[in-house]
Amino acid sequence: MTTARAQGKARTRQRFLDAAAQLFADRGFHAVSIGELGTAVGVSGPALYRHFPSKEAMLEEILIGTSEFLLQGGSEIVAAPHGSDRELLDALIDFHLTFALTHRDVIRVQDRELGTLPKAANREVRKLQRQYLTVWAEVVGRIRPEVTPADRQVTMHAAFGLLNSTAHNTEVAASADERGILTEAARRVLLG
Repeated sequence: MTTARAQGKARTRQRFLDAAAQLFADRGFHAVSIGELGTAVGVSGPALYRHFPSKEAMLEEILIGTSEFLLQGGSEIVAAPHGSDRELLDALIDFHLTFALTHRDVIRVQDRELGTLPKAANREVRKLQRQYLTVWAEVVGRIRPEVTPADRQVTMHAAFGLLNSTAHNTEVAASADERGILTEAARRVLLG
């Protein structure tokens, strides 16, 4: 059983990660100070060190944690029963789109700061991303076996680029049918 103290610490830790994602996305990793991170959470900057060994550790946790989350979620969707591979693909699109629409800051941090990670962490993120892409590519390959593996990779990157592009356009959020438009666009890319 988790204690109230442990739950409080976990909430504070998550608040630090959320604040860091927003600040890193808006201003860049190097432009954000420890003090600003603390202020964003309502504590002193040095309080961060009770939760993370460094600002760099926060960036690693944001990017590696996100890649682990996506891979686990995609793998669970594929393992669950579906009526057809097209329904499975729709479930994957919905999962990724939900992430993209609710974690715009994290996508912007990924795009902007992946190169800031230490080499080992960068390799881990890229490995997890390749595994996630493979989960999708196997489903698309069953639906479109005529597409070569190389062309399937290009198609997958195009679909992810489309879904993730929402993070860079604030006007997209004003769309009355943002989810519907993006879902249909991803289907068209993936299904040809």
